[in-house]
This record gives sequence, structure tokens and C-alpha cells, in this order.
Amino acid sequence: MSCDLILVLDAPSPREIAPTLRQLSGTVRWAKVGLEMFTACGPDCVREVADLGFNVFLDLKLHDIPNTVAKAVESVSKLPIHMLTLHTGGGSEMMAWAVKAQQQHAPHVRLLGVTVLTSMSAQGLNEIGVTESPEKQVVRLGRLAVAAGVRGLVCSPLEIAPLRAVLPADVALVTPGIRPRDAKADDQTRVMTPAEAARAGANYLVVGRPIFKAPDPVTAARAILAELGGKD
Repeated sequence: MSCDLILVLDAPSPREIAPTLRQLSGTVRWAKVGLEMFTACGPDCVREVADLGFNVFLDLKLHDIPNTVAKAVESVSKLPIHMLTLHTGGGSEMMAWAVKAQQQHAPHVRLLGVTVLTSMSAQGLNEIGVTESPEKQVVRLGRLAVAAGVRGLVCSPLEIAPLRAVLPADVALVTPGIRPRDAKADDQTRVMTPAEAARAGANYLVVGRPIFKAPDPVTAARAILAELGGKD
């Protein structure tokens, strides 16, 4: 699989960033709607982003009892989305129920299992009782998700290679924590440049602030896409 770019929409509403979105819609194909936007304006924001020409990655990180997660998957299947996240920490039964709901109601949607948040370090994992390194925890959760039928994972760039070593080639890897060389890490602790992540085997790179905060967002996005094309 090739490597594509997903634009993070860090705003309460698509309308607040609509001028920039219109500029980018011919350059970037994917946009991520996360908790901030979804809780602020609900399903309508997904429709608005889709109407601007983007494929929508709905990042809700579902995590609840199996039946509730399955019903949530069924509910969002009515929206124009292409990818949806759930927490692998919910366990194999929860993920299997989500997969069954996705196959029944949204066969075009790819479920993505979130492993370890890119803001978490080894110390952060230790605080919640996980004594393994982030890499080992990501691999454990990734294997659990794939065994439950999930066909994509969200992981930091540093865990791409270990996952590629143990998972089927058709499992998509979606990678936040991407920062061009001259960009700040912000709140990410496990980061990599676009070209490095693409070479390691990422299929989608999730980027927000380095594009939106750039003086010219379209030029910034094109530079990342060009880097992906060359991978050097």
C-alpha cells in the first residue's frame, strides 16, 4: 500500500477553518474529525467535511462494553466516513463485536485499533500498571486487534517496523506523531519525519499543526506529499 496524508482538524467546527479547508481540498484527500469537533457540533460536522470533498477519518476511540461499542459503530455507519477508531485496550471481545457491526452495517469503513497514545511514554504506561515498553505493548495490542478482525492500527512511527515484522501486510498502519524536521514536537513524544515513517511502512500519516500553523498551508501540505513521493 502507498502512503497518504490525513489532515487533522483541530477546531470546534469546520466553519472556523473552512477557508483553509477549501484551499486544501484539492491537495489533501483525507481529513480527521476528532473528539473536539465531534462533541462540539455532532454528526453534522462529519457531513460538512465530507461535502468539502474529503474522505473522513472519524477518530472517536470507542471504548466501552461490547454491545455499546457495536451499537455505536452501527450508529456512525450512517455517516459519510471511511475510517473509525476504537481502543484496543477494550479487549478482544469488544473489538470482535465492533468488527461484526462494521461488516454488517458499514463494510466500506475500515476499523482502526488505537494501541498506545503517542503522548504516552514508558513512564506514563508504568503509571497505569503497564510495565512493558511502549513498543512491546503496541505489538501485543496490535496482534490482539488483528486476531479480532480489525484491519488497521494507529501507532506511533517508532512502532511501525515492529508491527510490520509480525502482522499481515494488508493491515493498514495510521501514524500520528509526524513532524517535518523544522516543526515542533508539541505534545507528541514518539515522533518521526514523513519520509522516515513512509520508509518504515506507514500507510497514512496524520498531520495537523505543521500544516495549519504554516504561513501557507497548501505549500506545507504539498511539501509533505512531495517528501512522501521521494521518501528521502
